[in-house]
Amino acid sequence: MSQPEKLFVDVGSTYFKVSTPNHIEQHSRDFNKDILDDLMTKCGSTIERFGKDDVHICSSANGGLSTLIIGVTNSFSLKYATNIAFNSGINIIDTVLYQDIESYSVPSDLIDVVIVVGGIDSHAGVFGEPLFRYLEQLSYNNIVYVGSEKEVPALNDNIKDLVVLPNIIDDRLHIVEEHLKEYLTNLYQQDIMGKEDIKNLYGITSNQIFSTPYIVNKALPLIDAKFSVANPFILLDIGGATTDIHYSKDLVDENLVTENEYDRLVFKKLGVYKSKQSLIFSAKNNEFVYELLMHLKVTENIFEEQSDKATRILMQLAIFLVLCKMSHYRKAYINLRLLGVNSIVLTGGVTKVLTQEEVEDIIAFFYKKILTSDHRPAAILDVNYDIWTLGAKEKELCQ
Repeated sequence: MSQPEKLFVDVGSTYFKVSTPNHIEQHSRDFNKDILDDLMTKCGSTIERFGKDDVHICSSANGGLSTLIIGVTNSFSLKYATNIAFNSGINIIDTVLYQDIESYSVPSDLIDVVIVVGGIDSHAGVFGEPLFRYLEQLSYNNIVYVGSEKEVPALNDNIKDLVVLPNIIDDRLHIVEEHLKEYLTNLYQQDIMGKEDIKNLYGITSNQIFSTPYIVNKALPLIDAKFSVANPFILLDIGGATTDIHYSKDLVDENLVTENEYDRLVFKKLGVYKSKQSLIFSAKNNEFVYELLMHLKVTENIFEEQSDKATRILMQLAIFLVLCKMSHYRKAYINLRLLGVNSIVLTGGVTKVLTQEEVEDIIAFFYKKILTSDHRPAAILDVNYDIWTLGAKEKELCQ
């Protein structure tokens, strides 16, 4: 008996995509309409051909969840929790080293989830009053503890609505990721359900709506089915609100033993539409950007323009800035061995804006100027969103 055909839908911050077995269509979103109304107006005849069980949706339109992580050490608790959060599609606002917690400023924005972690299960007396005072000043919706089990009674007595999960650090100092990852993935689902626009999408599907970065990450082990990709590679997903980078763990010196072959980072303020002003701010604070603008034969006046050319320049800047953030030039959560990269794959809105030559030009500029190298990874543009479709199909098969 043949399997029923599936429909895959991706709702982004500026576009939505609909994939049938035969073709993919993309449409700009109309922000004056409810997402479902907009989707049905443009793709209704396609969607109506599929039953609710056969429609699979992912979304990044809710902007993702934000987290603040409080941990005891940089080398274990903060590092492990950061890795799990990023790979669950969560945007990390800040990390706080507990021993210095009183010197940290308290974020003014509402945090979706606070993660507290530290100590193996035999350790006691890890947290105390400094943590409770800090949390009293912090605005957050959820808080989860994934540290030493001996701390649980005291934390439960002092932190309202605390969710307690098994420790992410085992007695051999290895990472245990599944419990926190499942919690964060479900929290994303609950957040979507709370967004009226996205919640309405359950009118056309009976399946869980997942985050788009989570779906893209699922595709990476399968990527050579569609593209001639030389390992190791990195994937840049540059869209309207964020830029995500997915990378082979072979490119990292300090490799965590997790179930993923590929890890992910998100730069929430490096999008070219919703995060345009943050992208421009980051560009102006990069000492090489003015040289790059000269190379592209434009001036900083391009930042004030509203034109297709300005959008192309912003897309090129986003590629350059995210590569900078991953290189030794900028100390980030993780630095990649970019001289070891053989392929750079681009997906998302960037593939509809830049040509192959424009992408290759910006990669060459980065390697020459920042890494002082003639190395040129192959640039591969996922113009038909095959990677997203691969990931959506893989996730559907695993359900």
